Amino acid sequence: MNHPVLAFIGGGNMASAILGGLLESGHPRERVIVVEPYAAQREKLAAQFGVQALAQAEPALAQADLWLWAVKPQLFAEAAAPCATYGAQALHLSVMAGIRCEALQKACGAARIVRAMPNTPALIGRGMAGLYARPEVSAADQQLVERVLAPTGQLMWLKQESDLDAVTALSGSGPAYFFYFVEAMMAAAVEMGLSAEQGRQLALATCAGAAALAQQSDESPAVLRERVTSKGGTTYAALSSLQADGVGAAIQRAVKAAQQRARELGDEFGQA
Repeated sequence: MNHPVLAFIGGGNMASAILGGLLESGHPRERVIVVEPYAAQREKLAAQFGVQALAQAEPALAQADLWLWAVKPQLFAEAAAPCATYGAQALHLSVMAGIRCEALQKACGAARIVRAMPNTPALIGRGMAGLYARPEVSAADQQLVERVLAPTGQLMWLKQESDLDAVTALSGSGPAYFFYFVEAMMAAAVEMGLSAEQGRQLALATCAGAAALAQQSDESPAVLRERVTSKGGTTYAALSSLQADGVGAAIQRAVKAAQQRARELGDEFGQA
């Protein structure tokens, strides 16, 4: 099955990123169905991608081999109700935060379910997604999911569904931590007499270069940090200030707070 029929339930930013990548990689647009209740977004999807965009669930959904769920968690129950009739035999892939496999199975009547937690760099093909597959998902199903998500960036399979809460805290929410850090660096640049644009360019280029170096190096971030830090030097002064302010511990607390909130969202919206 070279080009399965794909049904997107929800057509927001993440769905658009996945859909755009798929079409660019050669997936036929006539083998895509999108259910998007908001007229403006539906018209945008049809105009931008040339796919069949429906206002609500219709029998055409029964043709889909894979359903990709991309609605807000609090809207899942409402979105799933009219779709349940058509999707019991399909493979289901969810990129919704907090909606657990058991809830998806109950709502859709399907057992073949994969949950994915992507992040916003998927919009430019540089994302990082954690994935969990129920036991009913075959190796061929997993390969199909990988094909669908490959244009968004890197993928990591997990053994336990609960690990997705940690992935949410690290990579799902992680881009916001990075942007927050860059904002602070830009503010410091202005205080030191540089322009905001100069601060932005310096901060982003430095962070991107450091990330690329760490990815290509066999050494740990700790070793790479130590190589930049000379006793009594400028980097040493900065790191000493960060350590005195407890920044490392604060970051760990922040990530764990995000993990806890992911669990709470699962308890609130993701129960069967």
